[in-house]
Amino acid sequence: MKRFAAFVTGVSLLAGQAGMAQMGAPGERQASLPASSGPLAAKYKSDADKIIAAAMSDNDGYAALAYLTDHVGKRLSGSTQLNTAVAWGAELMKKAGLENVQVQPVMVPRWVRGEESATITYKGEAGTIVKPLHMLGLGMSVGTPKKGITAPAVFVHDFAELDKLPDSEVKGRIVVFNPGWHGYGVGSMYRVGGPSRAAARGAAAVLVRSATGLAMQTPHTGTLRYDEKQAKIPAAAISVEDAMLIERLAKEGPVTVHLAMEAHMEPDVKAGNVMGEIVGSEHPEQVVVLGGHIDSWDVGQGAQDDGGGIISAFEAVSLLHKLGLKPKRTIRVVFWVNEENGDAGGIAYRKWIGDRIGDQVAAIESDMGVEKPLGIGYGGFFFAGPRRAKSPASGAAAAPALPTAEDFDVKSLPQDAQQSFATLQDIASLLVPIGADTVLPGGGGSDIGPTTADGVPALAPRTVGEHYFDWHHTEADTFDKVDEDAFKKNTALLYGAVVCAGRHGWAPRGGEVERARVGGIGDAGTAAVLWGSRFLCVPENNRVE
Repeated sequence: MKRFAAFVTGVSLLAGQAGMAQMGAPGERQASLPASSGPLAAKYKSDADKIIAAAMSDNDGYAALAYLTDHVGKRLSGSTQLNTAVAWGAELMKKAGLENVQVQPVMVPRWVRGEESATITYKGEAGTIVKPLHMLGLGMSVGTPKKGITAPAVFVHDFAELDKLPDSEVKGRIVVFNPGWHGYGVGSMYRVGGPSRAAARGAAAVLVRSATGLAMQTPHTGTLRYDEKQAKIPAAAISVEDAMLIERLAKEGPVTVHLAMEAHMEPDVKAGNVMGEIVGSEHPEQVVVLGGHIDSWDVGQGAQDDGGGIISAFEAVSLLHKLGLKPKRTIRVVFWVNEENGDAGGIAYRKWIGDRIGDQVAAIESDMGVEKPLGIGYGGFFFAGPRRAKSPASGAAAAPALPTAEDFDVKSLPQDAQQSFATLQDIASLLVPIGADTVLPGGGGSDIGPTTADGVPALAPRTVGEHYFDWHHTEADTFDKVDEDAFKKNTALLYGAVVCAGRHGWAPRGGEVERARVGGIGDAGTAAVLWGSRFLCVPENNRVE
């Protein structure tokens, strides 16, 4: 167990900083290790090539994603569309021939956006400017009074500037945050915690620059988290351009904001996690779980976030069945609910596992889009998950940064972790044909966070992330943004992860499965959990050892 703890600690120090690669600061090279062909790659190259070819020639997954996004559409927790998607997902798994298909009941919050608008007024020597803002209310925000709120704007870049202002300059005003773009970890920090930080100073409402580096007059929504010790005030995201305009005008003179939001909460609604399996032939009690979240925000179609993630995961498992391959361990695909504004699905799933946590071989989450894959991230995000920014202490302006290519040194990790990465570099060389041949520190996600917090190894596909945060949580997150070739490559990468984990994983010791069995994932058992130390799968009635 000590070796396991050392391993998880070492990797989590890398993984649990600001988030995944796409969450880093712009222009920053992410920490990664190149592929290094070794004995595993030599042994399984032929099988890996066959698997990749199957994934790249399959069209069913892309067609399923088109149906989900175009015909079901946006899928906010508590909405009719989400439950339509849940029923459709269960039927999709049944038609694919998966076993034990079920919908695990989960109660989810129902937040309703309603009508909303925001306008600024500036009166100066050059004249009066009245301009409607491009805005989206933040998820879980309260609304304004029916007549809205009209109040002076107070502009700040960060929490440090807010803290320096006297109460008289904040109380009763609308605080406008523009921290700039320093990666999603920083941007989302102001969205998540900004409203309560401003409320603590007596603010009437908050506007926050959208968490994106792209200025296209597109507001990005996302959840906030109220501090129950503070008053709940309305909050909305505004476009990058509007945030910058307010900053310029505020330097010249007073700016007034009128904000009107009908946002409100309604009673929780019954939804559910969709699950299906291919039951293991030798160790059915041992489970490799993979998936993403089926809910989305109430804008766009939830194509990249996270329709592409759940359908690529589903198709990776479906391909096993199509090709007549039988894993030794159970492969379970899950479409979790309520990731965007509550994590109820991930929490309920962990409760459902209960004391069977020791049988969970690995957890894989795809929730950072399906752009061109770079490789796989490995490590342990704990309960909060990579997407859940925390409000920093008073005066702090930025979240800790991910390790970059310059400061990541695998030799600084515990010996077990070093061996893990060496094994992964060997296996990653099998994925050269799809360009996903790098190993990156950090893996996991919000949905699997409650599970990996108890020591289950966490993995996640990692992509170039060139445009994910251009579309993320906006009306622009639509099916046309999903490149078919990149989608298939993500499926191929997940397929490889599923095959290897399902074929080998960690072998039981002494007649029981112990979570401490990681023991150094360089040994034969754990190598397979990560990716293809055993890409070779065989038809159900055969055995190849």
